[in-house]
Amino acid sequence: MFEHQSSQNRKRRYSGQRKIDQQLEGEAMNALTIKEGFGESQTNFAVVETASTAIAAQSKAMVESRYIMAMRNPRDWDQVRTDLIKECKRPSFANNKSAYYIKPIGQGVEGLGIRFVEVALRCMKNVLVETTMIFEDETKEVHRVSVTDLEANITYPLDVRVSKTVERSKPSSDGSYISVRKNSYGKDVFTILGTDDDLLNKRGALISKAIRTIGLRIIPGDLCDEAEDIIKRIRLDEAARDPDAERRKIVDAFSAIGVTATDLAAYLGHDLSKCSPAQIVTLRGIYGAIKDGEATWQSVMQNKSENAPPDQPKTIPACTAESFEKQQSGWRKVILDKKKTVSDLINTIQTREALSEGQKLTIDSWSREND
Repeated sequence: MFEHQSSQNRKRRYSGQRKIDQQLEGEAMNALTIKEGFGESQTNFAVVETASTAIAAQSKAMVESRYIMAMRNPRDWDQVRTDLIKECKRPSFANNKSAYYIKPIGQGVEGLGIRFVEVALRCMKNVLVETTMIFEDETKEVHRVSVTDLEANITYPLDVRVSKTVERSKPSSDGSYISVRKNSYGKDVFTILGTDDDLLNKRGALISKAIRTIGLRIIPGDLCDEAEDIIKRIRLDEAARDPDAERRKIVDAFSAIGVTATDLAAYLGHDLSKCSPAQIVTLRGIYGAIKDGEATWQSVMQNKSENAPPDQPKTIPACTAESFEKQQSGWRKVILDKKKTVSDLINTIQTREALSEGQKLTIDSWSREND
């Protein structure tokens, strides 16, 4: 009996061990790859994949590969500075409207534009710029824009809200609109749903502003200051070399966005022919801000009027004895011929010269000569 039980126990142990061995063999056969990662070893098995798992695996591989390449090819800051200065010294880049702008806020806010940020990030290398839509409904989209320094492992995110509405002078073709308001000219402005082209332009402009804003946080400040000085100097040199040609370019550029030469003269306070190279550079910066949607011509003129210095009282020189002696015969004749009263003549004279009390009494005495 005991021999029979021991024989059955041996069979059961053998059968259980065989099942374990078969399971291990099956797992070994299903093992596809053995992956060496950051201080770890991972064995991947053949499983039924879904679209979500495939996308997750792809995203993980992309992130890891970017960081690995950044560690293997670190940036050289001296080379970054050399490449960036070389780009800024190109006149075609320095004169680009989106490389440098002037916003009409207060006394003027100057800044580097999206074209500069794009070039700077390309010179720096190992920088990742990502844009992802995180929310959407019938009236708006929310995009998350992030800029990551792969070497420092620093990420700056920014959420951008894009409204799907635009303002037009007329409602939609079917007569529908969301809301209506009065503009500064007293005309109706309708808010309607934008077309695909409207949203494409609006989305691109807002995302570009976000990339510029957070991209400037990645780029070292000393490189930004040096690049800004180079761009401004090149623009000033171009304007000083041939001011007439630069002035014509500025007039043509503003004319394309609906700003006339008369408007520019009103902003400057004098004729365009008297425009200095520095004023040409300022106008170019304002044009860049308007073209990129940072400002409008109405906001430029409004800011100028709000920040204009208060009118200074005119200093009228005193009427000297020599000047009074030279002109008194003509003034006396005006009084004697009764062309003007004493007070009218004194007021007219004092728009140019300030009379003393004695000189006023002398003029008053002329009026009695007719008595």
